[in-house]
Amino acid sequence: MLRIGLILLVIPAVLIIGLYFSELNEVQACLDQGGSWHYQVGVCDLEKSHPFVPFLVRYPLLVNGGMLLSCLGLLLCVVGLYRPKA
Repeated sequence: MLRIGLILLVIPAVLIIGLYFSELNEVQACLDQGGSWHYQVGVCDLEKSHPFVPFLVRYPLLVNGGMLLSCLGLLLCVVGLYRPKA
């Protein structure tokens, strides 16, 4: 149970962070070209300016679901590490 808990604790957070930084690299490249990132479509627009839309607003199921899986993993880790006193 401890192994499953550790997997559920770590993997969702790593995936979310990986997706976030992957998109952040694209946004930075767009801004370096003098463009504006269109967050809803996910493309660089060199003509119009677009407002910032947070990652959580764009991907609520991914972020909230991943954090729920991490919480479940933490709970499984605690249960897996519990040893009753003899």
